[in-house]
Amino acid sequence: MFRRTRSRYLAGLAALALVAAAAGCASGPAGSTGSGGSAAASTPGVTSDEIVVGANVPLSGPAAAYSAIPAATKAYFAYVNAHGGVYGRKIVYKALDDGYDPAKTPSVTRQLVLQDHVFAIVGGIGTPTDASVLKFLTSNKVPDLFVGAGSSVFNQPSTYPYTFGSIPDYVIDGKVTAQYVKTTLPGKKVCLLTQDDDSGPSYLQGVQDILGPSGLASHEDYEPTNTNIAPQIGAFKGAGCQVIISNAISPFNALAIGTAAAAGLHAQWVLSTVGDDYSVLSTLLKQAAGPLLAGVVCDNFAPLTGDTSNPWIALWTKVAAQYNDNAPVTDVSEIGYMIGYMFTEALFKAGKDLTRPGIISAMQGGGWTSPGLGPLRFSATDHAGLGGLQLSRIEGGKPVLFGPVYTGDDGSGPVTPVTTPPPAPPASGIPS
Repeated sequence: MFRRTRSRYLAGLAALALVAAAAGCASGPAGSTGSGGSAAASTPGVTSDEIVVGANVPLSGPAAAYSAIPAATKAYFAYVNAHGGVYGRKIVYKALDDGYDPAKTPSVTRQLVLQDHVFAIVGGIGTPTDASVLKFLTSNKVPDLFVGAGSSVFNQPSTYPYTFGSIPDYVIDGKVTAQYVKTTLPGKKVCLLTQDDDSGPSYLQGVQDILGPSGLASHEDYEPTNTNIAPQIGAFKGAGCQVIISNAISPFNALAIGTAAAAGLHAQWVLSTVGDDYSVLSTLLKQAAGPLLAGVVCDNFAPLTGDTSNPWIALWTKVAAQYNDNAPVTDVSEIGYMIGYMFTEALFKAGKDLTRPGIISAMQGGGWTSPGLGPLRFSATDHAGLGGLQLSRIEGGKPVLFGPVYTGDDGSGPVTPVTTPPPAPPASGIPS
């Protein structure tokens, strides 16, 4: 977790603003919490005609590029509302800015829970930020659904029974990237870059499960408020790194790749799902993007956004055109559409008499229509979310998928190919 002064935090945000521009923001009006219907009489955020939910999101700060996630979630909810909502209720979505600062997230979350009386937190973004409110949400029995982070801390059903992930667990992510390195780049000196929060140990565990405890020539972490990444790159160069696996967010991957090139370190980069959005990377690297990103290998849990023949991409594009200012569907915004879809499906599963215990039971049930490359892992003992990952390589200015979709657990087990093809969305684009 972060331990730093407020002044240092603000200085870091100012520095990062030089290399990353904030994407669009998303917010929604607070909904009425008056009575109406049997569930509404006792369930916060639920009336006869509304379901009010909220999220802590980085509309500013070092992860501002991820503001495209709540914008897409809001757009999908608008699409659902325009088609009658869920059992006649419209979804009202409040996305409040925490600046990717875990010192701010508690106050933002308290506002949503204690003042706005949301039914649930849906799609909160970030490992350090969301981890800072786990105990608060648990003690208040607030559903904390589809967290936009893959740290194993969010998959502890016995400790945090109301919290469920969305993207694949970082342990599996680390295993898949490490398996690629082990099988295709044997004998190379491998290094690892992680963020200095709970995501780092999870990803490191996955990498070491495959490469072994001594399989890394160097492991460095970075602070997302400090844009001077030269020390980490210097350590990698000194260690003779030939392959660099990175579990950094996209702005810091761009910084790291650019800094490494300037330092004369030319390694094979392998990026986790956290920061492999080509649109963000290429925007930040500008004219250097073509040569610097060529051949970079990325891990993916969702259909590639450039694949317009994919029915999920067609759906997100349709929703974006109607409710998200026709914004392009990117790797980042796709997460938001997926979160919106999965939460809507959970609401339908929970039934007309919506309660917080009811949504938790629905989350743990089976029969999900996964919008990802692999199945959803939700059960009473597994809250990790999407469970499938496939690698891609940047070729000709775009990522190209290769190899099978892999799945696994967040323990020490191996990754295995997924044999079941992913489902298509219903014709309406709305689960039922």
